[in-house]
Amino acid sequence: MLRETEFRSEDLPEQDRFDAWRELMSSTHAPMRLESERAADFRAHQRLIDLGAVAVWPARFEQLVFLRTPKLIRQADPEVYHLSLLRDGRAGVSWGREQNVYRAGDFHLNDSSRPYEIWTHRGWISSVGVEIPKSLLPLPAATVDRAVGRHLCDRSGPGALLAHFLTQLAAGTGGYRPSDGPRLATVLADLVAAVLAHAVEDERAQPAETRTRVLTLRAKAFIRQNLHDPDLTPGRVAEHLHISRGYLHRLFRAEGETVAAYVRGARLTGAHRDLADPAHAGTPVHVIAARWGFPRAADFTRAFRAAYGMPPSEHRGLGTGT
Repeated sequence: MLRETEFRSEDLPEQDRFDAWRELMSSTHAPMRLESERAADFRAHQRLIDLGAVAVWPARFEQLVFLRTPKLIRQADPEVYHLSLLRDGRAGVSWGREQNVYRAGDFHLNDSSRPYEIWTHRGWISSVGVEIPKSLLPLPAATVDRAVGRHLCDRSGPGALLAHFLTQLAAGTGGYRPSDGPRLATVLADLVAAVLAHAVEDERAQPAETRTRVLTLRAKAFIRQNLHDPDLTPGRVAEHLHISRGYLHRLFRAEGETVAAYVRGARLTGAHRDLADPAHAGTPVHVIAARWGFPRAADFTRAFRAAYGMPPSEHRGLGTGT
C-alpha cells in the first residue's frame, strides 16, 4: 500500500487535541492560525497519503476557522497550492475582498502565498485535501491565480473525474505499492490542472454581460423555487449562487429592483392567482398566505392591499362571484 500516516484526536488527552491538530495543519499545508468553538474538546481524524511530492489527506473534523495571514506567509511559505474537495458540510472562504461559499461536491483552491480565511459551519466537516507544489502544476501561474476563489464542482467534466480519483484514493490504498506514488502524483497534478484550466476557460469564453445575466436568471429561479420558505433571504440566495450578498444586490439593482422587492412581488403574484382560482375556494386565506411565504396573516393583508388596492378577501370575492 501507499505510505500513510494517521491522526486521531481521541488518541490524545482532551487538553492536547486542539494544539496537536493546529501543529498538524501547519505541517500538512502551511503555518496558520486556527480557532474553534470546540477547542476545549476538539475531535478530528486525518489520513495523510504520501505520493512523493504530492500529498492527499482525507479528513473529518469539527467547526474550525483557518487563518493564513501576511505575517505567517513572511515567516514561511512552502510555495504550494491546496485544493480541497468538500464531501460533507459547508464552508466559506475569504481572500480579502473576494469571498465564496462552498458545500458538499465543491472544490476550493488556495495559494500558500496569498492570505485567506476559511470558516466552516457548525457540525462535522468531511473533505479531501490535496497539496501540490507550484512547480509541479503544468499551468501558467496567471491561469491558476484566476482559478483561486472560483466555484469549482464535481458534477461534470474534469471536476467529476478529479472527484472520482480522490474519492477512490481516499477509500483505500491497499491496491497500490509505494512505488506507485510518484506516478499517481503526476496523474493527480494533470487532473487538477484540467479542472482549473476548464474553469478559467469557461469563464473567459463568456462576455461579462452574459455572465451577469445568467447569474441573475439563476438567482430568480432559485427564489421562485423557494417562495414558500419564510426564511428565504438574500444571504441564502447569494450562498446558493456562491457569490457575496453585495454582488447579488448589484445584480438586481442593474435591473431596477431590489432582491426583497422581487421576492415579495413573486409571492404576492402567486397568492393573488391562488385566491382567484375556484380550486382553492375552500382554502382559508391565511393558509394560502403561508404557502407563499407569509407566515403572519396581518403582514400578508397589508402587503396585498398595498399591491392591489384591496384586501385579499375582497379579491377572492371578485374571483368567486360572492
